[in-house]
Amino acid sequence: MESLNLHLRGADATRTLGERIAALLSPGDFVGLSGDLGAGKTTLVRSICEALGVPRERIASPTFAIVHPYEGGRLPVWHADLYRLGDEDELFETGFFELRESGGVLLVEWIERIPAAAPEEWLHVELRHVDEESREARIRGHGARGEALVRALRRPA
Repeated sequence: MESLNLHLRGADATRTLGERIAALLSPGDFVGLSGDLGAGKTTLVRSICEALGVPRERIASPTFAIVHPYEGGRLPVWHADLYRLGDEDELFETGFFELRESGGVLLVEWIERIPAAAPEEWLHVELRHVDEESREARIRGHGARGEALVRALRRPA
């Protein structure tokens, strides 16, 4: 499994990582995010969406809606938040698994709550607090596509 660890100093570094990820995404890609509250998951998702051309004012946290669709950018994006779901059956009832086959990009916060939500090929970004200003991003590629994304992220920006 390909992996990469990055030290992110400040929110700008998190946004830059999001822009780099967005530049690499293709239809059908799945990015799962994990980490504690306030670790920067939503900041990363927002920056990916903005870099894909989604207007900033349209980007919202889907905590209560579970999944938010964003269209009008380079690729359609579905932003999901699994925090409030209890299990895979609840997620299935939302129609989430059909989204994996939609040809858009699926960005999923709290993937660790329901690991079965992830397909075989995906990118996992785990964010951890280092201190008040810094985060560590542990990026792992699952399957051929996920590993290719990690290798591409290793290249200098």
